[in-house]
Amino acid sequence: MQIIPAIDIIDGKCVRLTQGDYDQKTIYHESPLEVAKEFEEAGLQRLHLVDLDGAKAGAVQNWKVLETIAKKTSLQIDFGGGIKTEADLQKVFDAGANFATIGSLAVKNPEIFSNWLQKYGPEKFLLGADVKGEMIAVSGWLETSEELVYDFIQQYLDKGIQQLFCTDISKDGKLEGPSINLYKEIIRKFPSLYFIASGGVANVDDLYQLKEIGCKGAIVGKAIYEGRITLQELAKVNG
Repeated sequence: MQIIPAIDIIDGKCVRLTQGDYDQKTIYHESPLEVAKEFEEAGLQRLHLVDLDGAKAGAVQNWKVLETIAKKTSLQIDFGGGIKTEADLQKVFDAGANFATIGSLAVKNPEIFSNWLQKYGPEKFLLGADVKGEMIAVSGWLETSEELVYDFIQQYLDKGIQQLFCTDISKDGKLEGPSINLYKEIIRKFPSLYFIASGGVANVDDLYQLKEIGCKGAIVGKAIYEGRITLQELAKVNG
């Protein structure tokens, strides 16, 4: 299982929100690059980079942070937050992202996303599914759709998507443990999917549990910054 540390950016700084609430913000580091270098030095190979300003504005904002990390580390980076237009998508790829992370757009504008999949190739995208219960949630979790997560996944598997991460928004940033049962069901239904767990990881035992049920990757954020998991422990689980 691949460990994918997360860096969330507001105003160019490394922050974390609790349950997507911009009023519940903690700044952890002034320099996302320094944080990324620490991950790289620990032996991790990948980074989940989220432009929270972009997510709020509906347009990519912190692409310069992406460009700096891409130039100064060898980390494989997936970048998301505010990618709504092809111009922004191109900006993200030009700045050095290996994958563009797409969430709400895939729910609200499937035609646009399907066109991008055809044009750029599905291997260039990481699809994000935010869920509440088993229903897809959108727009920074402010709305729950009528779409079941399983139908959503099937729709894009049919279009060639290979990688997907799923966040149970009731768990995110709360350090209460991940949604094991939901993830088990997704993995059972879609065994070919490169499935990445996201949200709720509180300690290293959670990671071993995710590995055991067959997750191919796990995104870890707050637990790192709160000192609940060391980089050495992450490196040990990684691979």
